[in-house]
Amino acid sequence: MTPRIVAGSAQPCLARRVAEQLRTEAVACELERFPDGELRPVVGPVRGEDVYVVQSTGPPVNEHFVELLLELDACRRAGAERLTAVVPYFGYARQDRRSREGQAVGARVVATALAGAGAQRLVVVDPHTRGLEAMCDIPVETLSAVPAVADALAPAVSEQAVVVAPDLGAVKLAERYAARLGGLSVAVVRKSRISGTTVEATDLVGEVRGRPVVIVDDMVSTGATIEAALQVLDAHGVAPDIAVAATHGLMVGDATRRLGVASVRRLVLSDTLPVGPAPGLSLEIVSVAPLLADAVGRLQRGEDLADLLLGG
Repeated sequence: MTPRIVAGSAQPCLARRVAEQLRTEAVACELERFPDGELRPVVGPVRGEDVYVVQSTGPPVNEHFVELLLELDACRRAGAERLTAVVPYFGYARQDRRSREGQAVGARVVATALAGAGAQRLVVVDPHTRGLEAMCDIPVETLSAVPAVADALAPAVSEQAVVVAPDLGAVKLAERYAARLGGLSVAVVRKSRISGTTVEATDLVGEVRGRPVVIVDDMVSTGATIEAALQVLDAHGVAPDIAVAATHGLMVGDATRRLGVASVRRLVLSDTLPVGPAPGLSLEIVSVAPLLADAVGRLQRGEDLADLLLGG
């Protein structure tokens, strides 16, 4: 049985690349939008098929998430034999716990809704929370784009470079990049978040004086975390050769301006989300289509995914 790819509207180019890698064509999906904002997807014939709905839930997160739910339901009602949600960027993953009374656990709510819409399995790439699988009632395959992004970085990274985690939550990620880049040193910035767009970095653990750095994170959203980290690095005499790498490039608000002002020489992101022009930045996009196509092919054939999964 050939896997059938249904492309959501969030990143249709990525879904088509996945289909091309699998040497098939994406299933037709017509998305009707009513004047009041309602969405009504209509999918092509999928009865008896192994269907993979590819839809990132990036900005606007809520609209893309509801679209994904409706597309899953449409495929289920059209008779899909097996239904997998491929969500390269999983919105709401940052809401994996409550920090105060009265809050929801958004990641759990979204995961439950996906299963309720018909998804029998979930495929994600570098989610913000490592506990996503524990929140889901369906199997979760957590892939990682770090090898592909690190390999794109490698030719221009010197042996003297330091991989920097911009906060404590990115330490394991920085260690994985450092290992992939030939065993580079790691430094860690300690930060506190003031609001959704304001971050204060206070300290640095590690030696960076006079050395080029590669700041790594799972995502670049507003750029506040990177900007705060760079202020601390500048105070510690870092060399002006600065690169930033992440799997997900949300690049919302003033992100491009912040990184430009901070003199970032190179920005490497994957295509889990569409990334617009970034004036003043040397932007490189690494496609996760080969990774997703490999995973889909193995799932369809019942093969092991161990070497593709997020580890460490």
